[in-house]
Amino acid sequence: MVTIEDSYDNVPKNKLKLSNVYLFRKIEKETKEGIKIVVTLKDVAERAGVSITTVSRVINNYGSLSEKTINKVHKAMKELNYQPNSLARGLQGKPSKIIGVIFPDVSNIFAGELVKYIEWDLFKAGYKMILCSSADDIGKERDYLRMLQAHQVAGVISAAIHPELEEYKLLNAPIVSFDRYLAQEVPIVGSDNYSGGKIATEALIQSGARKIGMITGLNRSNSPTKKRMTSFIGTVEASGLTPYLLKLEPHTSELLKRMEIKNFLLNNQLEGVFTDDLTALEVMNLAEELAIPIPKELKIVGYDGTTFIRKYFPKLTTVKVPLKECVELLVNILIKRIEHPDYLFENNYTLPVSLHRGETC
Repeated sequence: MVTIEDSYDNVPKNKLKLSNVYLFRKIEKETKEGIKIVVTLKDVAERAGVSITTVSRVINNYGSLSEKTINKVHKAMKELNYQPNSLARGLQGKPSKIIGVIFPDVSNIFAGELVKYIEWDLFKAGYKMILCSSADDIGKERDYLRMLQAHQVAGVISAAIHPELEEYKLLNAPIVSFDRYLAQEVPIVGSDNYSGGKIATEALIQSGARKIGMITGLNRSNSPTKKRMTSFIGTVEASGLTPYLLKLEPHTSELLKRMEIKNFLLNNQLEGVFTDDLTALEVMNLAEELAIPIPKELKIVGYDGTTFIRKYFPKLTTVKVPLKECVELLVNILIKRIEHPDYLFENNYTLPVSLHRGETC
């Protein structure tokens, strides 16, 4: 790992901005307060039997060096487990190849699969990823944005939920949002949530359900589930029926969540339920406990349709989001914005969804 002194000394002074000097001083202060940095450029140079300048040239792929020298330096770096400081390289005029990815909850199956595809596509394009799980916490989201700014990431993909944060406006890197409104200048890539809500609700009605409920979150103004809820209510009412809603608070305990869903089903004598895939599985389990036959007495439609759900729970009827296509578009737009700052983009990129027919509806 490179020291602050090595990083600072190797940066041409005419390329150091005031903000960069401040950043080095801040890191230098934090280092003195207890962050132990073990391996330096000098250590690598001594192990390889070359000068510090030569090591720097190998790391930055600069100048004419023999294959033998390059191999010696790489061998020493590997033996010492030395990781070049990407921040220091960035300050030397080398463009960052790091992308920050912010999600509110990566433990969710949908988010996990999405992040997997993002990492694959970024890696194929020559970029690496820093994954930040904000846990719906505005403080964590703010801290992660500040960290990404400090590391001078090339760009950010965000599905976080706090667009009011000033840090989004201060970030000196292009941003692309997944299914969330962050700002007018931030393009959004996502599925057609409104159409998805309509498809799911119509499937329930056409299957004979008349008392239909939707289980959802709090539906913040920038949440994609708000469009699904609006579509659900409109479709139900257009059929002359009454919509039933259960809104669950974020981070509701599993026990409380089960109790609320159970009461929602029984108190309203529901014949149909529309919700996300994971909650749909919970409804299926509860229906089995309550001896409610599916789909004879209770019909269920989920939303997301990940590979995991369709492979391991094929009986669930669900609205399938084209995840791979969403990610391909996310990554392509972000890289275009990085490599071509004047690239003109649309505000919204909406991909169509489809109904995966199982046995629950």
